[in-house]
Amino acid sequence: MTEPAPSLWQASAPAFTGGAAGPVEGRYDVAIIGGGFTGLSAALALAKSGASVALLEAAQVIGAASGRNGGQCNAGTAHDFASLAAAHGMDKARQWYLAHCDAVDTVERLAREEGIDCDFRRAGRAKLAAKPEHFPKLEAAYRALSEVDPNVTLVDAAGVKDEIKAEGFHGALIQHTSAQLHVGRFGVGLAQAAARAGAQIWEQAPVTGLTRHGTGHMVQTPRGSLSAGQVLVATGGASPQAPFGWFRRRIVTVGSFAIATAPLPQALAQELFPTRRNYVTSRIIGNYFRLTGDNRLVFGGRARFALSNPASDLKSADILEKAMLALFPDLASVPIEHRWGGAIDLTQDRLPRAGEHDGLFYAMGYSGHGVQMATHMGQQMAKVMGGNSAANPFDGLAWPAIPGHLGKPWFLPFVGAYYRVLDALQ
Repeated sequence: MTEPAPSLWQASAPAFTGGAAGPVEGRYDVAIIGGGFTGLSAALALAKSGASVALLEAAQVIGAASGRNGGQCNAGTAHDFASLAAAHGMDKARQWYLAHCDAVDTVERLAREEGIDCDFRRAGRAKLAAKPEHFPKLEAAYRALSEVDPNVTLVDAAGVKDEIKAEGFHGALIQHTSAQLHVGRFGVGLAQAAARAGAQIWEQAPVTGLTRHGTGHMVQTPRGSLSAGQVLVATGGASPQAPFGWFRRRIVTVGSFAIATAPLPQALAQELFPTRRNYVTSRIIGNYFRLTGDNRLVFGGRARFALSNPASDLKSADILEKAMLALFPDLASVPIEHRWGGAIDLTQDRLPRAGEHDGLFYAMGYSGHGVQMATHMGQQMAKVMGGNSAANPFDGLAWPAIPGHLGKPWFLPFVGAYYRVLDALQ
């Protein structure tokens, strides 16, 4: 099988050198399944608390969603705040929104405490109104959010030209505490920090069996087995059907795709993106983009409602390049140097889930906000596993199975067609 092309972040990150050699074996206080941001963050926190920790990664750390995204670290939920409050009440909406804001702080804190050079920067996020009729929705969102977060501002159609040089935007809602970073360097830095703290991290060790063993668990891999008192499932949308079928019936994996240009000349970068923020458009099937520290434009989105694979990534890259040039025709002569795909693990209501099921702890379902929330929830679940259930902002949130969903998202093309119709009408 052809291997997927590395993301920009993976191609420019240092190698992880702290992995455990030899067979998987031993007895541990905690076994963590999954070497993305959730698992690595939890491993770091648990090891620093004095627990013995084993982390099992099916491939390479930061090899899946955590290393194959757009590099945005945005405060705020995946929902319109007013809608979230209407559905769940103001107290819950406030709690969940502020948890997403705290998550950005967590990323910044860990990068600082562990000395991770990852270009972390509080750039702010601008949600751009892609149609004139979208701006009143941003106004309503601003009115609701300003009661909770003083770090939001609204920019009208005239003011948005000071934010970005692109035709077709009619205002913006700006959340100023959002950030951006090099997720590859951050992820490898987290892994190195967890290994320094004493966590045993096995790569190329997919979990093939998971059974109760006395008061703990036995975890099987092709490289051997280990036992652990507690297990944290941190696999997100990459969970195999067995032994994680319960989670697979509740998570929908959706492809997300990105491209990155060659470095732009400084003058052009400054002209097009004077504030250098994270940007996301207001369409249902929208785009997200940002500049990197060396002036590459990372431009992504749900270009196709399909899963990521090498062929799908290249088809999606062509769609993304056309969308990018429609917004920024000045980039026509700038080559595309990186093309990649990844995955978003969606829940049905786009709220993360974390807790305990059948003796297994878990955190996943970040629904497009995984850079910050995965990192944060790894830290929070370490506290939960130490006995502090109040550390989980999603504690008690029901998580029913998705009707008709057994793990493979057969319905993605139909969902994509529906959203395209909504985009045309709204």
